[in-house]
Amino acid sequence: MTGTAPVPFTADDYKARMDRAARQAADAGLAGLLVAPGPDLVWLTGYAPPAVTERLTLLVLAAGREPVLVVPTLEAPDAEKAPGAPALALRDWTDGKDPCALTAALLDHKGRFGVSDNAWALHLLGLQQALPGTSYVSLTEALPMLRAVKDAAELERLAAAGAAADAAFEEIRNVRFSGRRESEVAADLAALLRRFGHSQVDFTIVASGPNGANPHHEAGDRRIERGDMVVLDFGGLKDGYGSDTSRTVHVGEPTDEERRVHDLVREAQEAGFRAVRPGAACQDVDRAARAVIDGAGYGEYFIHRTGHGIGVTTHEPPYMIEGEERPLVPGMCFSVEPGVYLPGRFGVRIEDIVTVTEDGGRRLNGTERGMVIVD
Repeated sequence: MTGTAPVPFTADDYKARMDRAARQAADAGLAGLLVAPGPDLVWLTGYAPPAVTERLTLLVLAAGREPVLVVPTLEAPDAEKAPGAPALALRDWTDGKDPCALTAALLDHKGRFGVSDNAWALHLLGLQQALPGTSYVSLTEALPMLRAVKDAAELERLAAAGAAADAAFEEIRNVRFSGRRESEVAADLAALLRRFGHSQVDFTIVASGPNGANPHHEAGDRRIERGDMVVLDFGGLKDGYGSDTSRTVHVGEPTDEERRVHDLVREAQEAGFRAVRPGAACQDVDRAARAVIDGAGYGEYFIHRTGHGIGVTTHEPPYMIEGEERPLVPGMCFSVEPGVYLPGRFGVRIEDIVTVTEDGGRRLNGTERGMVIVD
């Protein structure tokens, strides 16, 4: 089961994104943007090189100028097939030539440029040597909200990815947990994500018993036992957009304390969701969820931010964390995932992806948030 394929993004869609990025760069006082292979390049052009190598590939964006993609000659045929290629010019270079000199000719020799975070130091240092009057800032620092506000087509893909992750949870809750290794359940989860349309599985956390107190526990050889609380956190990419959801299940009947902590986290997650509305600050979501857990005396055991953005990657701005005063805007998508982690005992996390609407928020995950009992 993979569902209906989404309508492909067009060259006009990519042109609009590149134009918007160039305008935002100019508004931020930058001479332009330099985008290396990675999620930003895919989002702006639809192009993902067949392999990321030491050969320079770089998109050059500047307001009022045609976008230019600098590529190795041997990869130019693939670049020409990218859906955003009609909206830009290609400049190719052959082995033995200096790609930094080719790129430098496209740049303001005294400009300050935003550079995608995953650009190779080798290439950036080459540009600095070719253009000593230039300076650079990371794209996340300069334009953290570049990809944050999703359009209708992007929201549709994120909703489909969330539905696929939900379908995986509905299946996994029916498998046997007790007596099996965490890694075996994690493999089941990965297979289910792929069955429901994910092309990429980024993580399948299965944290049983005391391992649940580690928010980023990697599934290992521990055998899950009756009486264990088990944190499940899983996601990846479907049709280029991310899923990420967490549910905490219990093998057999829980104790009163386990049920109480689970109910507390569910209440905190609901409070965080209810805080989502246009104009609210990102930190308001964190504060709302954290206040519930603090009020119950478990504040020291909530040890991470309440949420992170999601889009063409499973973790990106904006972040729901104290000190982030950026206002929420319709179209933003992010996780709301409070947790309580009791060292040596167990942990609980409940997570939905939420999008900001015109008058509040909408969950993109709809599976049971109450205590789920598994065998």
